[in-house]
Amino acid sequence: MTAPQPALLRLIGGTPVATVPAGNSWYTAKLEAAGIAGMKARAAVSMLRAAAARGELAPGATIIESTSGTLGLGLALAGKALGHPVLLVVDDELEPDLRALFSAYGIALDVVTAPHPTGGWQQARLDRLAELLAAHHGAYWPDQYDNPDNANGYQDMGEEILAQVDAVDVLVAAIGSGGHCAGLTRVLRTRWPHLRVIGVDAVGSRIFGQPDRRRLMRGLGSSILPRNVAYPDFAEVHWVGATEAVASCRGLAATTGLAGGWSTGAAALVAGWVAEREPGARVLTVFPDGPHRYLRTIYDDDWCRANGLSGPPAAAPTTITTPDSAEARGWARCTVVRDPAGVRA
Repeated sequence: MTAPQPALLRLIGGTPVATVPAGNSWYTAKLEAAGIAGMKARAAVSMLRAAAARGELAPGATIIESTSGTLGLGLALAGKALGHPVLLVVDDELEPDLRALFSAYGIALDVVTAPHPTGGWQQARLDRLAELLAAHHGAYWPDQYDNPDNANGYQDMGEEILAQVDAVDVLVAAIGSGGHCAGLTRVLRTRWPHLRVIGVDAVGSRIFGQPDRRRLMRGLGSSILPRNVAYPDFAEVHWVGATEAVASCRGLAATTGLAGGWSTGAAALVAGWVAEREPGARVLTVFPDGPHRYLRTIYDDDWCRANGLSGPPAAAPTTITTPDSAEARGWARCTVVRDPAGVRA
């Protein structure tokens, strides 16, 4: 049994905000890279604690989860803090640096080597996860995509923001599992009930009704439809391509010294566009993680050239009338937001 180290929980959260220039305007960013294990450590602790309180997670039981990387870091920390070994289902495209980090943390990896024919790496990982759960009696699956305790984990982030900023008119949020946007919106609207929420998805993601396509970007977008995405919260959605996200990441780093991964670059691109377009609007976004796992991809010239990401990015989004009226390329936006699976209970 892994001995709990509850003192580690004090290292999660308490992250600063920064003012980021955007042309002649600016926006505010919550810098989750300043917290140990990044943004998703909040969700990881929330899901494990809630499961233990309900009796679904036994003391010392193994945690098994599918991840493209970021939640895995959060679970690595949460597992050590709460006394649980962690087994992560990852895929062949997981960055070498992150694999090395998980090894250093003593986290077991089960690597999927072929994508699912229709659901890509994400579905392949979930299929393998089901096999592992059947083989590991008593193991617990947090199910980050559909577990409401994921969103509940961002209560503290919302409370921090309420204490850090005077007002927010627009929240720009990168969407993967949907948890942090749903949780933040719930808290921020207690003070700012007319908060406008703009979702940032990846080109090739199914979440907002576009066709599923292979994506270079990890942690942003999805090949499945997570139930944690609160579709009624959104006024608008943007789809950002890999070329645009790379350019945004690099521009942000060169301009401010702040840097991050795919979700950070996509969120920064859209937040900056909104801030410039609406100079009086007080725009907030979240930078989920830092740059270190992306040094051989986003910030590597050879990798970007090899993957066709060195061309000029789109300067502004194209507008499509409905999510299924045209396939998003480069950077697109739509002010019609609906659940592709229909109304859910």
